[in-house]
Amino acid sequence: MPAAALDAAPIKSIGILAGGGMLPQKLLEACDQKGIEPFVIGFEGQTDPMVIQGRSHLWTRLGAAGHIIKTLKSHGISDLVFIGSIRHPTIAELRPDLKAAEFFARASWKVIGGDNGIGEALRDFLGKEGFRIHGIQSIAQNLLAPEGAIGSVQPENRDWQDIEKGIEISQRLGALDVGQAVIIQEGLVLAVEGVEGTDKLMERTKALMRKGRGGILVKTCKPGQYRDFDLPTVGPQTIINAAACGLAGVAIHAGHSLLVSPEEVAQIADKHKMFVIGIAVKTDDQGL
Repeated sequence: MPAAALDAAPIKSIGILAGGGMLPQKLLEACDQKGIEPFVIGFEGQTDPMVIQGRSHLWTRLGAAGHIIKTLKSHGISDLVFIGSIRHPTIAELRPDLKAAEFFARASWKVIGGDNGIGEALRDFLGKEGFRIHGIQSIAQNLLAPEGAIGSVQPENRDWQDIEKGIEISQRLGALDVGQAVIIQEGLVLAVEGVEGTDKLMERTKALMRKGRGGILVKTCKPGQYRDFDLPTVGPQTIINAAACGLAGVAIHAGHSLLVSPEEVAQIADKHKMFVIGIAVKTDDQGL
């Protein structure tokens, strides 16, 4: 069951479990605008220290679940947002405490299933602890990607066939909880996203690119995805990496993916004569 929209039940404070990247800061800015008091959980080796500067926070390791839960409860926080990228830690870095070990023991089959399984497992586990998980879009609705071109460059007529094929393939991958993205070039599937993420996908695809019109990155929300966790995300660095890969453009799932700093994205795309476009995906799926 999806978390209730924040606007339907006003919240005065929220716990932000912050990974890397720009999204935690964007969420904090949205909290400031809406008068929501954030409490930030920063993770060693993951979170940018600038994010927690001047904020109420706890600085800890990923595996300290018991300490995190106790701290959040002591601050009267029952609503949470997980946001930002997390680099896969080693066991030594994770050092799970008893509460974290309990989570992995209860949710092992879901965790093995993929990111969607992890999100559902966290929702269920933390729900039993009295917490509610919300997606960043519940607070910062302006981060959802709009439909249409971002920037002045439009896809060429020949690009649409690749975009449509990319949607089909990415949705099939997503249904298996494998990945969210695929790169297509002139009808050929060059590569699909795995656990390494979109940036690494583009890095390994560069050597596979054929001469002629560059490939297209298509990134969509998984069918049945738990949408309060790990929505597809595109930001300035994505477009910089796409240009370095030699791509002709990027197509993202309008209304179901996050677009960070759209003005900067448009400037970078225009500079490299690339298109970035939000696309509607026809599906009866409503997510979780």
